[in-house]
Amino acid sequence: MTRSPGNGRRRSVLISIKTKLGTLVVVSVFITTGLLVVALHTSTELRFITVFSVITTLLITQFVAHGLTAPLDEMNTVAKGISHGDFTRRVRGADRRDELGALASTINRMADDLQAEDRHRKELVANVSHELRTPIAALRAVLENVVDGVSAADPETMRTALRQTERLGRMVETLLDLSRLDNGVVPLRARRFEVWPYLSGVLKESNLAAARRGLASGSGHHTRKDVHLHLDVSPPELTAHADAERLHQVMANLIDNAVKHSPPHGRVTVRARRGPYPESLDLEVVDEGPGIPEQERHRVFERFNRGAVSSPHGKGSDGGTGLGLAIARWAVDLHGGSIGVAESARGCRIRVTLPGLPSPRG
Repeated sequence: MTRSPGNGRRRSVLISIKTKLGTLVVVSVFITTGLLVVALHTSTELRFITVFSVITTLLITQFVAHGLTAPLDEMNTVAKGISHGDFTRRVRGADRRDELGALASTINRMADDLQAEDRHRKELVANVSHELRTPIAALRAVLENVVDGVSAADPETMRTALRQTERLGRMVETLLDLSRLDNGVVPLRARRFEVWPYLSGVLKESNLAAARRGLASGSGHHTRKDVHLHLDVSPPELTAHADAERLHQVMANLIDNAVKHSPPHGRVTVRARRGPYPESLDLEVVDEGPGIPEQERHRVFERFNRGAVSSPHGKGSDGGTGLGLAIARWAVDLHGGSIGVAESARGCRIRVTLPGLPSPRG
């Protein structure tokens, strides 16, 4: 029964143009008949009445036809623009109560969808480029340290380089599954892991990446070796259930963002606590930078939102590409968790919650 009103509205829409055409025929017949009656009751010649009747009917027909065909011409123009990649134009008259209005509304919705898809594709390419840059910078830092004699080519250093190479390989493999992302189906390879050694590895890789962060971001040779990274996990044997690779995206981007906005010789703290559910996890990344104004907190996770980089901040704090926090939110959303800016007496505090094991009733 709930479909009846919609069907009724659609039926009234479908007969509207037919009604206009029918009215045009009735008016034309009425005018012709009226003029014939006038000719019979006056001395006006029939040929004059016929010519006048034809001209009047043609004018009325032209007026009605223009109202029906003008929107079609505009739709044709907009459709050609869409076929050439111009998704900015829209068809006017979508509020018309006839088939043309419905068609205009459909074309406008199609243009909105295509524009959103095009924007998503461009952002996706930017996101992938941003993600590839971090492991490349870390791998480059390891190799340059070995070449320059700063570090020895010992097994530990080579293992660090191998981990970055493996991470690059996983990211390249992820590119093959982008169609799943478009369809909203991104597999999570969740597993149980120990939080302390996992986050220790993330912080170590962040330290290596910081050695060449300026080069990676195109801002010069500035480094942020002065920022101290501190890990606080309680209890030490804490475990969690999540996709380690996706969580690495979250933590690496949050730490990178915190380091960039830290003051000289600042401190970035990564805290991990047990969540309220089995194998759930509460994470915090806290820095001592200028913080995020309250009116900006709802926008920091938007893509390409770099915000204002306030002083004091250290060398090489260029604000980044504005993608790191957007990527972090995307990865957290995949887990069904939450991420946001929490209140902090000093600096910025980003809080992440992961739900852990799925509910047995789910």
